Amino acid sequence: MTGAADETPMGQPGLRELVGRAMIDPDFLTELVRAPEAVLDRYALSQEEQAAVLQALAKLGSTPSHHRARVLEAALVKRWAT
Repeated sequence: MTGAADETPMGQPGLRELVGRAMIDPDFLTELVRAPEAVLDRYALSQEEQAAVLQALAKLGSTPSHHRARVLEAALVKRWAT
């Protein structure tokens, strides 16, 4: 174990890192929207987490690029808060 609360035991980043990076790195978010499977492969996510990310990305649709990070975060936070 790494001891880090946000990483998997194998040291791969998880959902929090993915969302955090999407919030601060517009190029990463663009890549995530364009090729989600390739990006998600770099993260240790459960099938439920992967499905939630893909559903959140689908909701971005016509969202202006400068609002996408917040919309993605809100969709994922809402998902795990309920």
